[in-house]
Order: sequence, then structure tokens, then C-alpha cells
Amino acid sequence: MAQKQQTMDSSAAPGTTVPDDGFDTSRRAFAEDFALMWEATGSSLMDGRILGYLMITRAPFVSSADLVGVLNASAGSVSMSTRRLVESGFIKRHVVPGDRSHYFRTDDDIWGSWLAGERRYLDRQRDTMERGLQLLAEHESGLDEEARRRLVNGRDYMIWLAGYHRKMLVDWEAFKSSRDNGPVDTPAPSSNAPDTPSTPEG
Repeated sequence: MAQKQQTMDSSAAPGTTVPDDGFDTSRRAFAEDFALMWEATGSSLMDGRILGYLMITRAPFVSSADLVGVLNASAGSVSMSTRRLVESGFIKRHVVPGDRSHYFRTDDDIWGSWLAGERRYLDRQRDTMERGLQLLAEHESGLDEEARRRLVNGRDYMIWLAGYHRKMLVDWEAFKSSRDNGPVDTPAPSSNAPDTPSTPEG
């Protein structure tokens, strides 16, 4: 008989498992649906399964071993996917003192964290383009003008886009604040009120 799948309970000690409570079947189904959407963008299906599950689990953090069991995946594929997701900023490592297992969690604002992390990618791209321009400058021959234009546009696009990232992060934080706290209403002056205090007629 197939062993009943188990999953980590947030109230249990780290590394322990409890039997599937039924609702967790729906959580795994969500993770699979999320993974198909993730894969459609050209990303890894396993990355999407892990991120989807970490998004919907009630556990504050989940071990690699639990991800292997819950998602019916190999330890190697979970290891590679969690490494990619950590590097791209979608998930974070979680350390349990005295426990050598690998644990992972997501931020409340996964996409905001990813947006902030993507700026590091833009910086690396900009630096790579700059190295290409330095290479052309060191071998100036007058025959590389088209290549130079491509690299200049690539470098400057990354600089331009990084500026938009900063604005998007500010706008996103403002949107969340308005959503969670409501807009701050400033009372408008009455249309019947005089602009200046009236002076008594003498």
C-alpha cells in the first residue's frame, strides 16, 4: 500500500511531520497549478512547485526533506530549485539553531523582494556591457561602431530600467500602505468659505 503523504505542521517541532489533513491535498494542487503557470513563462516547473507550495503552506518554514515528500520530488531537484529560488530572491533560507537541516520560507511580499533583487541582475548586466565597451576602446579601429552602439544601448537600457525599478518599488510600497491602512483623506476647503478673513466694516 502506498504510504500516506505527510507534511510539516507549523505547530510541530522542526523536522517533524503530521498526516495529511485533507486540506493539504488542495495545497499541493495549488502548487501544481502555480507551477504550470510558472513553467509557461520559461522557468523551471520544479521551481514553480516549490514556490507555489511555500506560498500557500501554513508552516512558517519548510525543510528540504518535507518538500521532497510533499511534492514527491527527488532530493537533487529540490536542492537545485531551492538554490535558484534563493539566488533570484523568491525564497529565503531559514536557520533553526542546533538543526543542520535546510529550511526555506517566503517573505510576505515575494514579488517586492524579487523586484528589489532584480536590480542586482540589472547591475551585473550593466557591468558586463561596460566591460565590452572597454574592450572595444582598447582595440579602437573605427570598424566597431555598430558593436559599440549595441553595447551602449544595452548598458544605458539597464541604467534606465534600474531607475524605473526604484520608482516601482516606491510606488508599490505606497500602494500596499494605501491598501492596508486606507488613503489619508485631507479635508477640502469649503467652497462657501472666504479665502481671507472678512474685515469688519467701519
